[in-house]
Amino acid sequence: MTIELEKPVTHRGRGTLYILMASVAFGSSGPLAKAAMQSGMTPQQVASVRAGLAAVVLLVGVMLIKPSILRVRRDQWRLLIAYGLLGVALVQLLFFIAVSRLPVGIAMLLEYTSPVLVAFWVRFVRRVHLPLLSWIGTGLAFTGLALVAQVWKSLDLDGVGLLAGMGAALCSASYYLLGERGASEHHPIGMVTWGMVIGAAGIFVVSPPWEIDFAAAGTVQPFGEWHVPVWTLLVAVALISTALAYALSISSLRHLPSTVASVLALSEPIVATVLAWLMLGETLTPVQIGGMAVLLTGAALVQVAAHGPVTPADPLPTD
Repeated sequence: MTIELEKPVTHRGRGTLYILMASVAFGSSGPLAKAAMQSGMTPQQVASVRAGLAAVVLLVGVMLIKPSILRVRRDQWRLLIAYGLLGVALVQLLFFIAVSRLPVGIAMLLEYTSPVLVAFWVRFVRRVHLPLLSWIGTGLAFTGLALVAQVWKSLDLDGVGLLAGMGAALCSASYYLLGERGASEHHPIGMVTWGMVIGAAGIFVVSPPWEIDFAAAGTVQPFGEWHVPVWTLLVAVALISTALAYALSISSLRHLPSTVASVLALSEPIVATVLAWLMLGETLTPVQIGGMAVLLTGAALVQVAAHGPVTPADPLPTD
């Protein structure tokens, strides 16, 4: 049976709104997960609950509301499996390894080099010219991220952590490139659902559900001005920071090229930093505030550059 998916009408403003909303949702995962881990749960256990619960909610919800979007042709499974393992499972696990061995700012900076990797792929593999303004904006956004992360505070880099952070960046870049391609072939919610199911299965190999510390999930942890049960933090991470965030992010790739969406997603560390300040009492320095302004300026330049024409690159010389 052949599944016909109507070609979507792209709308740049809608795509920008989707990716910014996704960044807010993704950005909430750090403070929520950190509060949950303070109860004694390991990062791998939090990732297991996050992906597993999100997969169940998405799968059950879609089967009840519109099961037809879960139909997949045999030749499309390869992309979905790659998307689930790289864009859902490995990117989370590698980032957790990097965080456990490196300062959070360094780990974050390594993962968020992905827009540069996406730009290189588009330029040298797809052979597409990118406007100079796009490169300038990406550089500014990257500089702003370094200021927000305050990477100079620690230069003692662990080799395994460094490799894990670089791996997380590669997986994050794959997420945008695979998502851009998949969004043109699949309904975005259907793609996210299968990607989350596959990703959760991959995480379960490393952190099986039966090893989760359910006793810790029943404790209470401070979160801002409140004291909340850890299980509510886990539910929020799964529903808001995962299911909703991935759905909005993939939907944005129906309207924006991966080079633009990946740079706009750099607003996620700003959200995480502000929420950590509000809910966990972590301070914001003037340098970080200035870095946010630089990052947003760079992202705005990339968005402006994306309105210009895109032309095929000249063929690269061959020997």
